[in-house]
Order: sequence, then structure tokens, then C-alpha cells
Amino acid sequence: MPDEDDRWWFCLTHQRVEHGPGCPNKDRMGPYDSEQAAAGALELARQRNEAWRRQDDD
Repeated sequence: MPDEDDRWWFCLTHQRVEHGPGCPNKDRMGPYDSEQAAAGALELARQRNEAWRRQDDD
């Protein structure tokens, strides 16, 4: 696993991707291995939430 200073995060406060140290971890999603993965954090969370809702409906 890469050093946390070399990982990517999605900041929920500023609604943007951050690289390495940035906002407190409580305010961001990640870490991710790439900028592209961090940029897709909200969409990935939406997809997972929808899958969980469908499971609950079954």
C-alpha cells in the first residue's frame, strides 16, 4: 500500500480531489490509489448505496 502522503482523497467540505495531506480525514473519502478513483468517490458511494437498498428490498 502506498504511503498515505502519496494517496488521493475526495474532500467532502470542498467537493474536490486532494492529493496527500489535506483536510482532516473526517471530512474526506478515501484514500484512493489514483486521482481518477478519488474523483469518482461520490458516484461509487451512490452505486453502493443503491445496491444496498435493492438488497434490503429483497
